[in-house]
Amino acid sequence: MLYDMATRFLSEEIAPRYEEFEKAEMFDRESWTKAGEAGLLCASMPEEYGGSGGTFAHESAIIEAISHVGVDGFGIGLHNSIVAPYILHYGSEEQKKKWLPRMASGELIGAIAMTEPGAGSDLQGVKTSAKRDGNHYAINGSKTFITNGQLANLIIVVTKTDPSKGAKGTSLIVVETDEVEGFERGRNLDKIGLKSNDTSELFFNDVRVPTSNLLGHEEGQGFIQLMQQLPQERLQIGTTAIAAVERALALTIDYVKERKAFGKTILEFQNTQFKLAELKTEATIGRVFYNDCVARHIDGGLDPVTASMAKYWLTDLQGKVMDECLQLHGGYGYMNEYPIARMFRDARVQRIYGGTNEIMKLLIARSL
Repeated sequence: MLYDMATRFLSEEIAPRYEEFEKAEMFDRESWTKAGEAGLLCASMPEEYGGSGGTFAHESAIIEAISHVGVDGFGIGLHNSIVAPYILHYGSEEQKKKWLPRMASGELIGAIAMTEPGAGSDLQGVKTSAKRDGNHYAINGSKTFITNGQLANLIIVVTKTDPSKGAKGTSLIVVETDEVEGFERGRNLDKIGLKSNDTSELFFNDVRVPTSNLLGHEEGQGFIQLMQQLPQERLQIGTTAIAAVERALALTIDYVKERKAFGKTILEFQNTQFKLAELKTEATIGRVFYNDCVARHIDGGLDPVTASMAKYWLTDLQGKVMDECLQLHGGYGYMNEYPIARMFRDARVQRIYGGTNEIMKLLIARSL
């Protein structure tokens, strides 16, 4: 029911304006507010904090609807199942009551600032500092590739509260950008794909926030918190991947049934049949694996290694399927008017963010 409702909302409210958002290279706040009113924000957060009291399965239904409708740049997946859970799991009661209801309504748009110009998958290399000054922190540093970066007004910042301690000196601090000085947004980055999602540089120049904005009961817990939450982030990337695979196959099957060459439809060629048979089989394997990961995650049993497998394998599959499906479209696949062209571009980043697929393989190898 939630998937159907989300599909209907996205088809009616977002899809007709998606080209506009692609050209603007960002959504508008009105779309976020409407999503909040429709119950699509913070679906897995408890009702007492303004959410819908669901689980990751509900977030998965919403993310799948986004990909199936073809509005992949709408950054509510990160807001819902990456940013909000940090506050739910590590925030104080006061923090949860202050921030989560406003995230559920769309008043606050969430982002998490991990990556820096010199630190991507290597989170231990973060340089952004947060120095305690009385009952405030002074945050200095810069971040890049931050999803929702132009619109976000609640940003979880990965900082070093004690640079001498390495990973153990890392802390997560929440910055409400509407309430601070010294915070600057850099340019909205010019990407290959996912154009409608604002991805930005962020600058912190002596940004002062109360020490009460620290997530967790003490400093130095940030790296542990990140490691505990990364499996869900990686599973969410897998959600987008398998849903995009399913959409690409459906679009391509429809296309090859209609398009003719040499007096017959493209589907009547054995090569087309074999290619699509292979892709359909792999998509089915991917769906079964993904659903199993979700079930394990809801039961609390999705380990980081399996989450890494899901992230790497499903996004690799996504890249393969987009390439093959574009090929089956022939020259039209290279034209932007056909959805497969955008899907091909949008897919490429999936193997990079959330930890590169090479890092995923390294994590899997360590468990052998």
